[in-house]
Order: sequence, then structure tokens, then C-alpha cells
Amino acid sequence: MGLQLPEFSDRGVHIVERGRTQYFALHGKTGHLVTAERIDREQLCRLVQKCVLRCELIAEGEMQVYGIEVEITDINDNAPSFREAESELRTSETTPVGSRFPLTEAHDPDKGRNSLQSYELSGDEHFSLAVQSGPGGDQRPELLVLAKALDREEAAFHELVLRASDGGDPALTGTARIRVTVLDANDNAPVFSQPEYMVRVPEDVPVGSVLVTVMATDADDGLYGHVKYSMKKATEMASDIFHLDSETGAIKLLRRLDFEEGSSYELELQAQDSGGLFDSAKVAITVTDVNDNAPELTVSSKLNEISEDAQPGTVVALLHVQDRDSGANGEVHCSLNGDVPFHLEKSYEDYYRVVTARELDREQVSEYNVTVRAADGGSPPLQSSAVLSLRVLDVNDNAPVFAQERYSARVAENNAAGALVLTVLATDADWGQNARVRYRLSEGRVRGAPLSSYVSVQAETGALYALRSFDYEEVRELGLWVRAEDGGAPALSSNVSVRLLIVDENDNAPQVLYPPPPPPARAGSVSVSGAAWSGVELAPRSSEPGALPAGGLTRWLVLAVAAVSCLFLAFLLLLLALRLRRWRREQLLAASSGALRGVPVSHFVGIDGVRAFLQSYSHDVSLTADSRKSQLRFSGASCCDTLPVPARPPPDEPAPLLGEEEAV
Repeated sequence: MGLQLPEFSDRGVHIVERGRTQYFALHGKTGHLVTAERIDREQLCRLVQKCVLRCELIAEGEMQVYGIEVEITDINDNAPSFREAESELRTSETTPVGSRFPLTEAHDPDKGRNSLQSYELSGDEHFSLAVQSGPGGDQRPELLVLAKALDREEAAFHELVLRASDGGDPALTGTARIRVTVLDANDNAPVFSQPEYMVRVPEDVPVGSVLVTVMATDADDGLYGHVKYSMKKATEMASDIFHLDSETGAIKLLRRLDFEEGSSYELELQAQDSGGLFDSAKVAITVTDVNDNAPELTVSSKLNEISEDAQPGTVVALLHVQDRDSGANGEVHCSLNGDVPFHLEKSYEDYYRVVTARELDREQVSEYNVTVRAADGGSPPLQSSAVLSLRVLDVNDNAPVFAQERYSARVAENNAAGALVLTVLATDADWGQNARVRYRLSEGRVRGAPLSSYVSVQAETGALYALRSFDYEEVRELGLWVRAEDGGAPALSSNVSVRLLIVDENDNAPQVLYPPPPPPARAGSVSVSGAAWSGVELAPRSSEPGALPAGGLTRWLVLAVAAVSCLFLAFLLLLLALRLRRWRREQLLAASSGALRGVPVSHFVGIDGVRAFLQSYSHDVSLTADSRKSQLRFSGASCCDTLPVPARPPPDEPAPLLGEEEAV
């Protein structure tokens, strides 16, 4: 079948049998077909030689069906048995040698070699066994033959044992005891009116009806001429269905006939007088079919949901149809009711598939109730039906559609921020998330500012709100696009244009720019404190087309005035620092002018080409504890009117530098 072990659990594989008992199952791990119930061949196949059980393997994932036939082989599990374990035979002592007496046949439900094969008679020399070979080679005890003349005075009773054996290994046997009673003479046996009776009855004949009456006559008088009827050979099923009246010979129906269970029955009857003489006859009953079974329609597998983009030919259900009648009464024709986008295809024997005939559209039909009807060929025909409920799943194949091709509105200027301007509406023919519409603005700019700073749209309702108060002198018209987008994946969208016209109002009075108005300042004007020298006043002129907004102009002028003020203050601080530094230097020079005076040129003399002071000047330079870097302290001069000449140093010593003081 091409199925691997890992695929059994994935494909939803299971076994289906149409009988009342589930005999087979599928092993979940190994995939073997195993028995689910004990199988009794003799119970299942009593009337047939070859016993075959049929079942189907259904793979729901592939919508495939596989037929399975299992032949049941026989084992020797039944011993031969007689219908009557003990029986009595009454015969006259005048019965001639060679006379034959009917025997009860043993029954073995096994088949083939395991069935009944041989008989054996023991117990008395007066009787022997006449065995007849059957079509399959089995033996049947037809008659008990009188081998030796009877003498009631010698023996009034004869005890016999009839043993039946099958061909199994080991062989199984069954026995029946026969008691022969020797009677006085009876020279006439009953005779049936005909050796075989043929009866045809419909399967719907009422229970209790007399199907046929057999009749046998005996020429003897008295007890020897009284005939009783009995059913000597019949199947167990026939014994349950028919009843023979031993006195009248009428055969009645005990329970309802069913052509599908058995179409023919054969009975072997015996008429016997009181003296033990008998005659045999056969009754063949043929059951004719009646259209009494409506077709059985079973949904083996089906889909509950299908996507609307499913391709034509998609299988949505697998059906099994069966009619137990025969001939034309069992011929079933299936059809679909109404104009639906589906049709039937035959899959395997009595299996049909319901497949899509064309593409589906959920927006036209969201759910189908498909009625499958099965009718047989009887007259009048019988029919049955099954309803398949199939829901069509949505696919995002429809974009949102706006109620209008374009929208426009007139908005008075000086409107309140957050005021509702208009509402756009778009609908989507899809369902669920695919039909959920959300709105948003397309990107755009107005006078250099984002469009989203002027208006906004509510994503769920499509309501368009003004985010600011419009000014006709600034903006006279707004053009924008609103996009509607559904919730599909991928999402589908559509756009619509919206035009907003700003209506002018008389909201600007004339304004004098110069001279400036007296304090306090009017609302909307900006005065610069401490900058009267500039002679600048800020006033809105929004009424002039193309002028900057009042708020922007004021902001830039305030920044400019603040920058000029900062530069002016920095200049003043720098100038003050420079003048303070100059004054400080003058103070330091004035403090040191008395201690350090100028020396005339005449006080200098050249020595060895170097000009030197004529007088000796000595100053100590030191920093006081509280002095700054530029503060010096000069000691008093230690000079005299003469220049001391120090002693000349030795030749090997360097001369002292000019200005070095001698040690005192």
C-alpha cells in the first residue's frame, strides 16, 4: 500500500469493517494487521467453503481507501456431534433381511479434512451400516441395514453405538446410541404425495404463515396407519426459521426471512407410521428478494472547514454506500442536491469522494450544507441522505472600499483644537481580522511642518480631528490622503483624498506699530527691558500675507536683543579690567620712585671698555610677606661719593664681576 510505519499516526489510518463485530485492528507501533476479537470460522462461514473476511483501510490524510481480504483457514476445533445422542428405532420382527432404516447424521462444523470423514457401527450382529460418500469424499450414514432376521422372542431390544470420526490429527469422534425395539408385524410404510416439494416465498412474508403442507399416506389400519412427520435433516439456521407440524405436515415460519442472510433452504422430512415404517421427502424453499433495505450512506471522513482559495478537485468528504438488497434493488445511485460547487467521484467500489467543482467565494456563500442522496433501483426506490456541513474560511482577497470617492469639508478658522472635522468610512467584504479596517494619514507637509501636526485620524473610526486652531491668514486650504488598511497578511489598502477649506473670519483689528503704546504691553507684543536704546518694539503683523508668524518673529527678536546685551556687558567688563590694571601699575611705579632715582651719565666711567657706575649703589630686593608679584622692596642706598677700587686679584684668580660688593 506504500505506507511506512512513521506515516500511520500522521495520516490517521484506521480499519473499517461493515459487520457488527470488529475482528481486525491495526497495531499502532508495528503496523501489523492483528485480530481484535476471537474468530470462529464455523460461526462466520457456515454456508460457504471458502471463508473470507473483508475490511477497508482508510487513510484520512490522503483520502484513500484500500481493500483487505483475509481468508480464515479451518482448524480441527470441533468434534463430530449428533443431533440426538440417543435415539430409538422400532421395527417389526417380520422385517425382511436387507431392510434399511434411516440414521441420524452427525454434524462437524469444520471444513475440509477436519470435517466428518467416517462412521462405525458396533454393538450387534443383526445390523450393519450403509455409508454413502458425499461430494467432498466424506461419508454419510444413509441407512441402518438389517443383516439378520429379527426374533422378538429372542431379543426384544438391540443396543447399537454409532461412532463418527473426522479426519483431523488427532481425530475427534462423536457417538450416538441407537435402541432398536422389535415390534409385531407392520407390512405397509407411509408414502409422500411427491418426493420433493419446491416453494418460493418473498422475504417479507409474515411470521406464522404456512409456507407448504406435506402429506404422506399409509395403507395400514389402526396404529400402523397413523403417520407422524418429522424433520430429519436441516441446518441449524433452518431449524430456527421453520417449524414442521408433526400431525398435519404444515411448515410454518417462525421468524422473519431475510434474503440477505439466506436465499434458499433445504429440508429433509420423514413420515413414519406407528409400526416404524417411514418415507422421506425433500422440501426446497427459495426466498425471493424484496426491496426492503434502504441504501446505507456512511460518512467515512470529511472536512469541517475549507479555504475559499482551495483549488477545484479538493476532496472534502469520503462516503461509503451499501445496499443489502440484490439485483436492481441493490443498485445505488448517488447525487448531490441543489446547485452547489461540488460533485461526486467514485473512489473504490462503494466509496465516493465529494470534491470541489469550481472555486469558492466566501463573500457570496460562507457556509454550505451539502445533501448527498443515495437511491436504489427498486420500485418504488428507497433512498437515504446525509448532510455535510462545510464552513468556508476567509482569504484576504478584498481591499477596503470607501463610501465616497472623495471627501471635502469647510472649517472656520479659530476652531478649537481637537474639533471633529469629518468622518471617513471604508468597508471590507472579507471576514474577521481580514475585514478589520484601520485608518491613517499619508505623509505630507504644510508650510514646512508635518501634516500630522495639523490634523489626525482616529485609527478605528476614521474620524478626522483638527490638532490646532487654523488661521485663514496662514493656511487657506489643506489637501491630504487618508489610507484604509485591513488586518490581513499581507494587508490590502486603498486611499481617498480629503480637501479641507479654511473659512475666513474677521479676527484681526488694525494695529499701530509706532510709536509704541504706553505700558502695560498689549497681549501679543514683546518689550525688551533695558534695551530702550535700540528703539525696537515687536508687534504681530499676521494680517499681512507672507509675514512670519507673530510667535516666531517675537522669539527671534528677543534672541537678538539678548545677544546684543550680552556683548555689551562683556565689553564693559573688559574695559573695566584694563583700566584697573593700568591704575595698579601707576601705583607701583609711584611707590618706588623715591628709592631709585636716575643716575647722571657723568657718574659712569669706562673700564676696560665697559661703562660702570662712578658711585657704588647697593639695593636689596626682597618680597614682603603680604606683597604681590609686582610689589618690590628696595633697601637704602649704601653709596658714597667715591668709587672704591678693590685690590687686584692674583693673576691666577678671576677678577670679580662689576657690581659685586666687597665683604665688609
